Amino acid sequence: MEGRQTSDDALAGVAFNADGLVPAIAQQHDTGEVLMHAWMNAEALRRTIDTRKGTYWSRSRGRIWVKGETSGHHQAVKSVSIDCDGDTVLLQVEQTGPACHTGTRTCFTGRRIA
Repeated sequence: MEGRQTSDDALAGVAFNADGLVPAIAQQHDTGEVLMHAWMNAEALRRTIDTRKGTYWSRSRGRIWVKGETSGHHQAVKSVSIDCDGDTVLLQVEQTGPACHTGTRTCFTGRRIA
């Protein structure tokens, strides 16, 4: 597609932390609902851009995982953006099924602290 950056071009603008990770927020593309937060390393971000599937780095498992690979609750990525500092990724997604591992639509339900 003409005018579209490659995944390698896009990675140049991302400020990964000392562990090689960047926080990623998944947001439902049509409602703006914030679904989840996860981490990405460069390879997970590259795969997300190339495959248009939400792909993340699991700190607990020490490996890349594709959202829905075991649950079937996939994320079709509509767009990938970074914030003004390049240190947070925003994925606009079409979420199939719950986004949270607890089975809820979003990870941000019912735990208001202030």
